[in-house]
Amino acid sequence: MKRILFTLSAFCIGCLAFSQSKDHNKISTPSVINKNPKTLFDPTPFAFSHAITHDGEGQYVFISGQSGGEDLKHSLSEDFRTQVRYSLKNLQTVLAEYGLGVKDVLKITILIVDHDQEKLKIWTEEMHKTWGKHTFPASTLIPVPKLALDHMMIEVDAIAFSKK
Repeated sequence: MKRILFTLSAFCIGCLAFSQSKDHNKISTPSVINKNPKTLFDPTPFAFSHAITHDGEGQYVFISGQSGGEDLKHSLSEDFRTQVRYSLKNLQTVLAEYGLGVKDVLKITILIVDHDQEKLKIWTEEMHKTWGKHTFPASTLIPVPKLALDHMMIEVDAIAFSKK
């Protein structure tokens, strides 16, 4: 019985040692990386990152909702089109931190306060200007009564992918 317990203990210790080793036939452990571009406001006081990715065979980049904030103080215009332009510009700023562009965006979600057909027309025009001849991403537009901050009229989040 002592021999069986000794053998079993040795086997368990061997398994534990193997599980702690750095080289498991070169299997790499994916890592999570966040990016908060210095040219955008610091989001950490508000409990989010501008973008986060899971690094593996490719790289997914999950971009938090970008508003139409125009500067580091997050100034918001009273004009919807201006906020749309800045939300798309801010999205491009985060993408650039990963060496990506709008062509790499797979999915986009748009939240619009008090959505109507005029706002949809403006959104569509600005998307066409920003995306140019690139394929448009999958998209969801969600009308909302209010966003995180007073005077925010739009918020855009996205999922992008980069091949290694």
